[in-house]
Amino acid sequence: MSESAETLFEQGLEKYQAGEKAEDLIPTFQEICDRDPKNSAAWTCLAWLYMLVEQPQKALKAASRSVKLEPRDPQAQVNLALAMLDTGEKGVRKHIEIAQQAIGFDERIRDTIKENVDEGLTRKPDWKSLQRVNQWLFG
Repeated sequence: MSESAETLFEQGLEKYQAGEKAEDLIPTFQEICDRDPKNSAAWTCLAWLYMLVEQPQKALKAASRSVKLEPRDPQAQVNLALAMLDTGEKGVRKHIEIAQQAIGFDERIRDTIKENVDEGLTRKPDWKSLQRVNQWLFG
């Protein structure tokens, strides 16, 4: 493929927003991460996609990478908390608290996180860990 990682990322997001299945998008986002391993947003998206297709171990690795690259990204923190819940890891509270601080500080961030949570529950209505995180963040 001759597209840049940035172009692939934009196309992948458009396809996701248009309703394309997570399993069909994983190869695109994996390629973006392979090409641009310091792209925190791509790792965040990849983690989300892995969680949607019930691959929590892979989600945990991708989410950990995104948080390591951009520790202040609240969506990356939410994804890491979700992956930790789905894999039974300890230490979830720290990541929830970081996300809570961000959404309490900036209404745009709050709205974006809420939209993502709602969209995740639309795609995967029985996602127990996302239901818990939704409750913690938005009560």
